[in-house]
Amino acid sequence: QLQLVESGGGLVQPGGSLRLSCAGSGFTLNYFAIGWFRQAPGKEREGVSCISNSGDSTNYADSVKGRFTISRDNAKNTVYLQMNSLKPEDTAVYYCAAAVYYYCPGYDRNQYNHWGQGTQVTVSS
Repeated sequence: QLQLVESGGGLVQPGGSLRLSCAGSGFTLNYFAIGWFRQAPGKEREGVSCISNSGDSTNYADSVKGRFTISRDNAKNTVYLQMNSLKPEDTAVYYCAAAVYYYCPGYDRNQYNHWGQGTQVTVSS
């Protein structure tokens, strides 16, 4: 069974930091571009960031640019999302997803074949 498992979510104060992890289970992430998406209550799921299979190319939504950093360690079959300077509007369930491309295809959900279960991030004082 091919799975993606997110972890690292939780409650953090505004201005704080959190690091999310996305681990592959049952398949090797080396061949996939990996994207992070988030969904807040009452809102559409939106793309946050994406990284190419080797990590040589990254992309960020304007809303998180300069605050979030995506990276990957293929030896650990894991992708990370370092989230700094968190804002209340960052509150959402965060999902990672794998696309059968080496480079990021954008944030069309139909381009991503495998999805994790999500991890809750709450930014509040």
